[in-house]
Amino acid sequence: MTIDRIRRWRGPLLAAAAILLLPGAASAQSRSARPAPSRIQPPRPVPRTAPALRDGAHDFDFEIGRWKAHIARRLRPLTGSNSWVDYDGLSVVRPVWGGRANLGELDVSGSAGRIEGLSLRLYDPQTRQWKIRWANGKDAALGEPMVGGFANGQGLFYNQETLNGRAILVRFVFSGFTPTSFRIEQAFSDDGGRSWEVNWISEFTKLPK
Repeated sequence: MTIDRIRRWRGPLLAAAAILLLPGAASAQSRSARPAPSRIQPPRPVPRTAPALRDGAHDFDFEIGRWKAHIARRLRPLTGSNSWVDYDGLSVVRPVWGGRANLGELDVSGSAGRIEGLSLRLYDPQTRQWKIRWANGKDAALGEPMVGGFANGQGLFYNQETLNGRAILVRFVFSGFTPTSFRIEQAFSDDGGRSWEVNWISEFTKLPK
């Protein structure tokens, strides 16, 4: 290469070197050459749908009719007492609103006297649950509703009441279903449901029409 040709190339090479030595020039070139980082989109949450509630509007159809009733009642619940009395008599259940409600009349007698009871069962189509209200013929007061339904071969219903001035939980359990019989147990809890004491046992046998 001749001296003249070297001189012609030296000017542009020195200019390029000067540019590279300027502050930030190298980093600018590095930034322009580096590919922009890709933005990773977080996974979209999968919508969760609530399970469909079963229609229990006819869950009490089994009880429509006349029944021989035997009742065992604990005299002093939640006192440590184990004294029980027995009653025998009749239960009659009639459908209302095409089966979406029913009315049960209980008339039993025993050594402790007579019990005339009335059960009103109402089905709520919004919550798909039943509400059971009980009235005793002695005071004609309609109690707070027991709320619940039927699943896995039994019916469970709960509410909160007071006993001797204390708040307690109340539970009904329907079980032992056959074409001609079933059973109801009532239990109280005064420890928030950790333990239950049964205080009322009803056994029903279907009578001929």
